Amino acid sequence: MVTSQLVSKSDRDRIMSDIGEAIEWLSGFGADPSGGVTRLLYSKEWLSAQKALAQHMEASGLHVCFDDCGNLYGRLEGEGISAGTLLTGSHVDTVKSGGKYDGAYGILAGIIALKYLRDNYGAPKVSLEVVSLCEEEGSRFPLTYWGSGNITGKYSLERVPDIRDRDGVELEQAMLSAGFGKGTYRSPRRHDVLGFIELHIEQGSLLERESRSIGIVNHIVGQRRYTVKVSGTANHAGTTPMDVRKDALAGACAMIQKLEEAARLEGGQFVATTGLLNVSPNLPNVIAGEVAFTVDVRDANADTLERFCREFHRCFKEIADSRELHLQIQEWMNEPPVPMHAPFNETLRNICEEYNYSYRFMNSGAGHDSQLFQAVCPTALAFVPNKDGVSHSPLEFSDPGSLADGIVTLIEWLYFYGYKGGELA
Repeated sequence: MVTSQLVSKSDRDRIMSDIGEAIEWLSGFGADPSGGVTRLLYSKEWLSAQKALAQHMEASGLHVCFDDCGNLYGRLEGEGISAGTLLTGSHVDTVKSGGKYDGAYGILAGIIALKYLRDNYGAPKVSLEVVSLCEEEGSRFPLTYWGSGNITGKYSLERVPDIRDRDGVELEQAMLSAGFGKGTYRSPRRHDVLGFIELHIEQGSLLERESRSIGIVNHIVGQRRYTVKVSGTANHAGTTPMDVRKDALAGACAMIQKLEEAARLEGGQFVATTGLLNVSPNLPNVIAGEVAFTVDVRDANADTLERFCREFHRCFKEIADSRELHLQIQEWMNEPPVPMHAPFNETLRNICEEYNYSYRFMNSGAGHDSQLFQAVCPTALAFVPNKDGVSHSPLEFSDPGSLADGIVTLIEWLYFYGYKGGELA
């Protein structure tokens, strides 16, 4: 139970200044003319950022090391007998022309928090580490969570995926060119992480709309993604009567409309999206013969996801049959909802109440590294508000005061588990 405040108002003001300066500093690595930031995995901008963060961690009094895939750690050594560690951090890579805060905030917040604890309370009982994860976004290569995936066993450098970027560069080749690869540093796979906490901007507008300071994530939603192909008959737009047409685009539009209507009826934070549409032959005077479109369905309840996806399959088939169209539905992502660790969340709630931070429990509609860590250790994910919910954009912005409140919360959480011996099981 958190019963007193570790961080004074003057310290909080200093943290607010520090995180504002740090965000601007890190955004200079990969800054592009649009005002955004582009740090793709193993690029020169990415490598410069990781090396600069290593120096920043060292200057903050942390022991620094890389692993073979390029994850960067700063460690505050514990004085207890436990060989395990508490880990915080996020990812250093960005989408193309992304924002300054996504991922970067969680890394910089962890460095500031560990430095504050070291300077004010010395060595913890349990070792504390901040990690700058090498990749999460999937912006350069067709995979995601390369950093946390190597730590948790989803991936292995024994079997690097045989994939290439848009320029034809292989993942393993890019890793080696950046100075990483199997046997270069230490193995990425870890079995000593006792708990993980990730601090992140919300990437939505719920906290801002409700004037909340902290979002405590109960679940990272499950995701199902599909490619739907509707095949009909391409024909002349002027000479083919309406009652004999097999119009793939009209059929696809009917399906997409039904998808949206059904998703709206679910309510809550349930969402379904068509984000990509390819029409063939895509000419103004030809009835479409084939249409391919994507379906992205997300919710925190696995049963709801399963039911909805089963129902839209049935609905799409009915539409296709009624229009004499051929239908193919291919599932290419099926990620179940991931619950965060309830006792960790209860500690976050206690901290918010001690500081009179307005908070709410919520779900995350976006994926995060936390969902991979939760498979191997207790995990928490906390959000701070960002303006208008805009993310993956040069317009991404979070108020320094909100960032500072998140860091204060992180400091208290790490102190409770790292110094006071809060129960980690």
